[in-house]
This record gives sequence, structure tokens and C-alpha cells, in this order.
Amino acid sequence: MVKSSNGELVIPAAMKLLSLLRTLGPGLLFAGAAIGVSHLVQSTRAGAGYGFGLLWAVVIVHLFKYPFFRYGPRYAMATGQSLIEGYAQLGRWVLGLYTVLTFLTMFTIQAAVTIVTAGLAISLFGVSDDVGLWSIIVTLSCCAILFWGRYHLLDRIIKGIILILTLSTIAVVVLAFDSNQQSIRWTQVLPQGRVHIAFLIALMGWMPAPLDISAWYSIWTVEKQKDLADYQEQQSELDFNVGYLATIFLAFCFVALGALVMYRSGVPLEGTAGAFAQQLISLYTDQLGARYAILIKIAAFATMFSTTITTLDASPRAMAQSVRLLAKTQKENYRLWLIVLSLGTIFILCFMVSSMMTMVKLATIISFLTAPFYAVANYVLISSKHTPKAWRPSMGMKIWSYLGFGFLIGFSIWYLWVYFY
Repeated sequence: MVKSSNGELVIPAAMKLLSLLRTLGPGLLFAGAAIGVSHLVQSTRAGAGYGFGLLWAVVIVHLFKYPFFRYGPRYAMATGQSLIEGYAQLGRWVLGLYTVLTFLTMFTIQAAVTIVTAGLAISLFGVSDDVGLWSIIVTLSCCAILFWGRYHLLDRIIKGIILILTLSTIAVVVLAFDSNQQSIRWTQVLPQGRVHIAFLIALMGWMPAPLDISAWYSIWTVEKQKDLADYQEQQSELDFNVGYLATIFLAFCFVALGALVMYRSGVPLEGTAGAFAQQLISLYTDQLGARYAILIKIAAFATMFSTTITTLDASPRAMAQSVRLLAKTQKENYRLWLIVLSLGTIFILCFMVSSMMTMVKLATIISFLTAPFYAVANYVLISSKHTPKAWRPSMGMKIWSYLGFGFLIGFSIWYLWVYFY
């Protein structure tokens, strides 16, 4: 602190920034989980295939998912419990369904983010182009960090990664706009046909993230309360909004990169992890120059590594807590589920999947189709007697939630109708 001319103590901007960073935690973990496949892969592909024509989808999916993500940390702050513990209070069938959905999707989700990370590792390190080998290295590295460091270490790693990614991406987008020689068309489009509608649903499935991350967020909030005693409602709300706004802003950035560099270029998008990673790196180097290639590779790899380690942490936490509640025991086998997920992911990537895009598409569509369950469960819980009255949704949030139900259910029915008929 320093003294002003009238003798009052003044906190310099740097100290305020450090105080803010100390407060932030779950929101940046959310951003770390979200800003990965949905941004680096799906948003870039949206820009490459449709220009700026799908910006409406990015905006609307963020808008209508917002309440259901927000209910996660809000319930945790109100009760000191995670959403998973709340599901148990709604009924064993709710918790049971959540547990089954989590188990059925966690391997696919983890495999999807890991294979992209492995592709970027190939581009960065260049030691081997074996995506299976790199998938094992990435998975075991993340597993080791989480096995011994757990939340405390994860909280600190993510902050640096998000800062690096944001600054590098902003720089590249500014240069891409500056060097663009073609007129920009902002006309919005609605995809037609099975293939294009499937891509739209896949884009929105993980934009900004799968809705089951709301349960993860509530777990991280409980952990943050343990880690920081003065973590209160105001800090939690700021934390959430910072993370959420970061995902929206960077989604726009990656759509812009795809639109400005790859749209109408005639260059087909690669389907394998290594080739797509190299193509993604080229987006950056074409704008910043080859001398920045190593920094760009590090930033992109760090981004996907953060997603991989965050999801590898969250699913075992969710499964451990769910099984504990269903079995009515006191012990949570987090490390056991961490090992199970790690081994299952390695098995899928080594023996079952050869195409990155196929894995990503499958995982994102499944996430969108299961989103209505999480949305309804979160709303019912935050509105129920299990939540203190002062923390229940306002009339505005209730209306917002009902609009969200209509959006998620409507688009799911539309996709299933087009796909099967």
C-alpha cells in the first residue's frame, strides 16, 4: 500500500489485480474446461465453413445455457454442497440417472479433448507422430499432476494458461482483421440438410461447454470455499461472469480466425489430430509470422492441456461423489475413478478411434442431447425447498430458464427429426 496526498492508504492497481486473481478460481477452471475443443476446433471449423454466418448460434447458445450454468455455483454458495448432493435430495432416481449419464459420456468426452491435445503435442514437440503414444503421455501426465496436486495445484496452473491464451489469440485476431483484403459478410445462415444440421448441433453441444460441467463447477466452488475462507457471494458471481464472458469472447475470436483465414480458401479441413493441429497452428503463423511459431504452439497446447486436465479432474470427482451418495458411505474414491478414466481414455484412443473429427462430433452431439436433463434438474433444485429462499431464482431468471428449456428441447427434437426422418 502507499499513502495519498491526504494521508489515506491507497491500494495500487497491481495489488488490486493480484487480489482479483486470488479470488478467481472456479470461473477460470470453467473457462479452462470450456475453451478447448468447442473453441479451437468447432468454432474455427464454423468460421472456415460458414464465415461469420453462425455467430448467431454462438450467441444464442451462450444466452440460453447461462442460467443453468449459473445455478451450479449459486447452489454451492447457498448450501455448501455440490449439485450432485442436491440431486440426491431430489431423489435417488435423479442422482442415479446423473451417474449413468456421467459414466456413459465421460470416456468419450475425455477421449475427444485428449486426442486434440495429443495432436498439438505432435506439432509442438515433433518427437513422434504417433497420436496413440502422445495420448498416453498426455493422459498419464495429467493423471500424475492430479493424483498428487489435486485442486490446489490445478487452480494455479489454469490462471496462467488462460492469460497466455487470451493475449495470444487477441493479437492474432487483430492482425487477421488488419491483413484481410476481402469484404466481410455478416449475413447469418441456418444450415440445411443432415450433415450441416449435425455440425450446428455439435457446435452448440460444447458451446461454451457441456451442461454437466455445471455440476463440476459446483464441486470446484465448494473446494474454493475450503481454499479461501472469505470467498463470498459477490466474489463467486464475479468469478463466474469473468469465466463465462471469456468463453464468449474467445469463441468469437476463433470463429473470426476461421472466417478470415480459411473461409473460401478451398483448403479442406483435416480429420486427423496431428494434421488438424498443424493446420490450426498455421492460422496463427500466417498472421504473426513463422518466428512466433513456437510461442503459438505452446499457447495452443497449453489451452488444450488445460481442458484435458480439467475434465480429467472433474469427472472422477463427480463419479466418486455420486457413488458415495448412492452407496451411502463416507469414502470417496476420487483417485480410483481418476485411474479408471485415464485407462479407459487410453484404451479408446489406442484401439477404437482413428479420426479426431468423428470422436469430437460424437461427443458434442451426445452432450447437446443430454443437456435438457441437466437444465431441468438444476432449475428444479435451485427452485426447491432444498435451496434457501433468498438464493432461489428471481422471476426474470425463471422466465430466462423456461426460454432455455424451449431452446434446448426444441433443437434436440429438430436434430432427431432430421436425422431419423
